[in-house]
This record gives sequence, structure tokens and C-alpha cells, in this order.
Amino acid sequence: MGDVVWLRRDLRRADLPILGRAAESGPVTVAFVVDPSLWDRSAGSPRRRWLATTLLALRETYGGRLTLRSGDPRVELPRLATEAGASAVHISEETEPDGSARDHDVEKALGDVPLVRTGSPYAVTPGGVRTGSGGAYQRFTPFAVAWWEHGWRAPASEPGGLTVAEDRSDEKAWELVAAAAAEPGPDQPPAGEEAALERWHEFLDDRLGTYEETRDRPDLRATSGLSPYLKLGVLHPRTLLADVAGRSGKGAERFVTELAWREFYADVLHHNPNSLWDDLRPELATMSYDDSPDLVEAWRQGLTGVPLVDAGMRQLLATGWMHNRVRMVTASFLIKHLHTRWQVGAQHFLDHLIDADLASNQHGWQWVAGTGTDAAPYFRVFNPVLQGERFDPDAAYIRRWIPELSGLEPSTAHHPWTATSAALNGYPHPIVDLDAERRDALARHQAARS
Repeated sequence: MGDVVWLRRDLRRADLPILGRAAESGPVTVAFVVDPSLWDRSAGSPRRRWLATTLLALRETYGGRLTLRSGDPRVELPRLATEAGASAVHISEETEPDGSARDHDVEKALGDVPLVRTGSPYAVTPGGVRTGSGGAYQRFTPFAVAWWEHGWRAPASEPGGLTVAEDRSDEKAWELVAAAAAEPGPDQPPAGEEAALERWHEFLDDRLGTYEETRDRPDLRATSGLSPYLKLGVLHPRTLLADVAGRSGKGAERFVTELAWREFYADVLHHNPNSLWDDLRPELATMSYDDSPDLVEAWRQGLTGVPLVDAGMRQLLATGWMHNRVRMVTASFLIKHLHTRWQVGAQHFLDHLIDADLASNQHGWQWVAGTGTDAAPYFRVFNPVLQGERFDPDAAYIRRWIPELSGLEPSTAHHPWTATSAALNGYPHPIVDLDAERRDALARHQAARS
């Protein structure tokens, strides 16, 4: 007999407070439920394969005693609680709209067995930072100040004498996971807690000190690469903050600021659940957009003829990840040069990014579109050529992901339309005139605001 720990976005063993709570009642049944409504929706996607390989690694972390069930959590959790003789089911609190609604349904289905919420996937649970009047923050900078002042708990230690209960998996669930892990797809990072910590410590030792200066360079290995692990809770931001606390310098400060952005967007979504797919700010509700499926498909495939945009989109298809600076540039191109609604791009990113955090993805797109909090002014249109010259000065990133341009000199690789057709190896000319479409975007913005 013992309690159940139901894992979702906390696929780890270290720094997991719910383990300590559950262990107070005896051996702990550690479980994950493969929900067909979510699993089938992501069929064949890089996200499903990343989740599957992470679950396989997690089973080893728990000594082979990870209980995997397939089905509706509203059915499977009460059934598992009964089988385990659990006095409670323990979870990390979920604040995303669908996840929160699901948890409330499970709580009702459990009946007399309480659903105990401890912690969340964030250093500060969304809703925990408030303005002086008790409201939610609308802008990042004051939120970040209050977030720092609020602080967060130290990493949780594993309870002494923790006993993981017997595996109560159903065979179908592990068959689904094994099949998904074997699906062909883009290269992915090594899965699991050990690999995540190894990557984190390498970043701390080798790149944190220069992070402020180099983080916008897609041609360099300058970022932490931890976002896929944070997405599934293989690492908790509290662990990272504790490790950075003893470091000084602008690199450490900037890294903490980037974690704060993640927490801010989660807080915004918590207070504004409709902003998942609707404009957070209505000022541009009458903006005119185009329906150009051929142009959007060229964007998706990295065939726009604009090198930095195409390099980013090809990196996404090849790896399930894209450098953050390039995410902003590709988003700006879709919204402001192709005049496409931000939701189209946000969905494509959700389909392909293995680190697709709902709150960060949706509000990052709205930042570019000018409809979210701290939104970039709509008239700020990223020039993808200038962005490439600034942040990929040797065109190494471009030439890596666009092999057709690999033989060009850097200056020509940023302006391939100046090369001969033979030198382009079939690489297309730009599908739009950047200057003309920028002017069109500004005119549409003016009309929407008038």
C-alpha cells in the first residue's frame, strides 16, 4: 500500500517535491498515463518521439519501476489508485488551461482519494507573483522585479529510504512508447535526466560566462540547449537557479532573465487562458491578412529564397529545434512580409518543436505580431538579411542548413540573388520583395489603428 505520483511535465527523479509528500505513506507508485487524445494528435511528430525516448530513459531512472498506463486519465488514475491502495494521488500543479481542466476532472473522478498538488513546472507557480493591488502583471520588467523579490524554494532532496512500488504498467502503453521512440525523424538530443544534467554542467563551465555576448549567434554553440528538457520537466528551473546563484557576471544575469521570461509567459497564460489562440491585446483586431497557402508552404519548407529564414526553417525540420533569434526572424517574416496571422506559424512550431512550451510559444509569436504583452511595436519589422549579416557574420549557419549555398562567399550567401543561377544550385529567388512587403505591412498597421 502507498500513494501514487502522477507525472506529466516533471519527468525526473531529482528535485521532485511530490516524491517526498507521497513517500510519507509508504512505497510510491510512480506513474505516467499515455492519453490517446493527446498521443494520437501528435502522431508521427518529433514531440511524440521526444516524449517517448524521455519516458524510456525515465524508466531506467526509477530502476525499471515506472508504471505506464494508456487511456483516459479520468479513468486510469482512479483505477490505479484502487489497485495501489493509495490514500492520495500526488501531482505538480498544472496551470495551462487544458491541463488544469483535466486535473479538475481527475480530482472529481478520484472521489474520496484526494489529488494533492505540490509545486509546479516553474520556480514560482503562475499566479504566485502579484502586483501591489493583487492583480496580474502586464509587462515583463515589473514582473521580473517582483519575481526576484518573491524568490523560490531550494531544490527538493529525495526522501530518505524512498521505495518505488512495483510496476503496474499495462503492456499496450509500453508498446506505444517503444513504437514512437523508433519512429524515423529528426536528430534529437540524448534523452533523460543524466544527459540533461551533463549538458547543463557543460554550459555552466564553458559558455555561461559569454552567454550575454553570444546568445544571439545561431552560428555558435552558445546557448544552453536545455529547452527540450525544461519542456518535459526533466530538469526543474529551481535546480538551474540554485546552480547559477553562486555565479556572477552578465552571462549569469542574462540566463536568469531568460528563465524569468518563461515564467512570465506562463503567468500571463494563467491569467488570460484565451490568449492561447486569441490576441491578448485587441488593438489590431481589424488588421488585414492574406491567405497565401503557396507562400506559407514555402516558408514551412525553407524555400523562401531568404537565407536566414530558410536556414531556420530547415533547422526546425531537421532537428525539431530552432535558435531563438532565428525564431523571431522567421516569425516576423511570416507575419509581416507574408501578411499571415500569427496563429498559423504558432501551430507549425507546436507541430515540430520538441521544446514547444505552450505559453512561451504562443506569447512569443504574439510579441512579434504586436498583439501580446511587451509586444514589439508592429512597425518593428525584422530585416532578415541585416539580421543574418549581424548575427551570422560568416554565413556559417546559413551555409550549414542551406547546402545549395555552401560554396558561396559569406557576403554572397547573405545576398544569393546577386550570384549566377549556376552558383545557386537550384536555390530559389526570394518569393517576395522585402522592402515592398515591409511598406505594405506598415500601411496595413496604420489602417488597423486608424
